[in-house]
Amino acid sequence: MKRRKLFCEISPLTYAISLRKMRLFRHVKNILSPAKFAKTKSEPLPILIYKHTSLIRRKLGDVDMQLQENKAANLALAAPKINGILIPPGKTFSFWQLVGPCTQKKGYKEGLTISSGKPAQGIGGGMCQFTNLIHWLVLHSPLDITEHHHHDGVDLFPDYGRKVPFGCGTSIMYNYLDYRFKNNTDSNFQIITYLTQTHLCGELRACSPLESSYHILEEDAHFEKIGEHYYRKNTIVKQTIDKRTGNELSREIIKKSHAKVMYPYPHT
Repeated sequence: MKRRKLFCEISPLTYAISLRKMRLFRHVKNILSPAKFAKTKSEPLPILIYKHTSLIRRKLGDVDMQLQENKAANLALAAPKINGILIPPGKTFSFWQLVGPCTQKKGYKEGLTISSGKPAQGIGGGMCQFTNLIHWLVLHSPLDITEHHHHDGVDLFPDYGRKVPFGCGTSIMYNYLDYRFKNNTDSNFQIITYLTQTHLCGELRACSPLESSYHILEEDAHFEKIGEHYYRKNTIVKQTIDKRTGNELSREIIKKSHAKVMYPYPHT
């Protein structure tokens, strides 16, 4: 039986109406929310908790490399809006509260996006790579992730210089799909972000050293054929270690992936 189209799928006009409705609902929700958003910046805090770099220009299947160049320009516009942001105790980090809408008027260009589980392009494309980086930093800390969306169900591209386990990505769309985390500790934290010619770089900093270290592990990673299709499966685990004793304090499953492979398999 043929699936009935959703209202947003009928035409570009109905999609635009649905998008505006979702953004309006989120705006009202933000106004009514008790969350206190981080807004203040400062010079870098003294203690480096974790750092990571992410290659900007990647070969992703047959995706036009110009979209990668445009992504670099988009990231260069967004990074300063995050760089130096303080997340004091009790405050919530919101990506869209800081970056705002990525419009052509602000200088953003068409970059790679994901729409309905398929590669697409749109103004401001590439922001997912930014929140991927922030998410990876936050996973290596005691900060509590309060909103995280993922491109669940599909593995779109073969690995290319992958540093982060599959399943640790993010999905965002202004402003109703956000990336947020809250500082429920008694210490200040800070995000530092900047670009080099080749990489997006990020640091998580704090006022004082942490008593624990955090490790993200990938377990049971494999491809499995089900019927005519291949699926990528793994489990992502967050391990908390006491720095003083070396003992494991906790072990938490944070993600189980079961994603349909959308490229020829086996791949090379």
